[in-house]
Amino acid sequence: MTVDEWASLDEDVRGELVDGVLVEEEMPSVLHERVVSWLTTRIGPYFEVHGGMVLGSGVKLAVRPRRGRIADLLCYEPGKKPEPRGAVRVPPDVAIEVVSPEPRAERRDRVEKPDDYAAFGVRWYWLVDPELRSFEVWELGADGRYARALAAIEGKVDPVPGYDGLSLDLDALWAEVDRLLAGER
Repeated sequence: MTVDEWASLDEDVRGELVDGVLVEEEMPSVLHERVVSWLTTRIGPYFEVHGGMVLGSGVKLAVRPRRGRIADLLCYEPGKKPEPRGAVRVPPDVAIEVVSPEPRAERRDRVEKPDDYAAFGVRWYWLVDPELRSFEVWELGADGRYARALAAIEGKVDPVPGYDGLSLDLDALWAEVDRLLAGER
């Protein structure tokens, strides 16, 4: 399958394209989606005020000729406009993955996707792991590989590397995770 064939699949056909083969994804949990939602409400206004945009799950990135990836969140700075339909060939400035606890998903987010995003030219790769309570920011170097710019487990990240004026309160995020796990709200 080509990237364009993959991008034209019905929206209810979920999966990423790996070496021309559709690889099914697991259905995200409520916990995963709550973390994505929390992040969206915190970073969305920052990017919009600065003329950029944040896009949610489902955007199909044509990262390589026979590879397509779907990040949990994508951030575009001003002046970068992804295609409104089909396979997106404009790399986002930030790709964010919320790590799921399944070994296959964790391997994909920590081992496979960084190589694809780096080759595509995604400058920043963020990993949020609700199980480990960790937030990592990786920056693409001149050598085409990611180097960790930040690793945090608590407190306020202020500023988030690369984005003066953007802060994330990890204690508030983990409190939201705890409330969800306790059955509150």
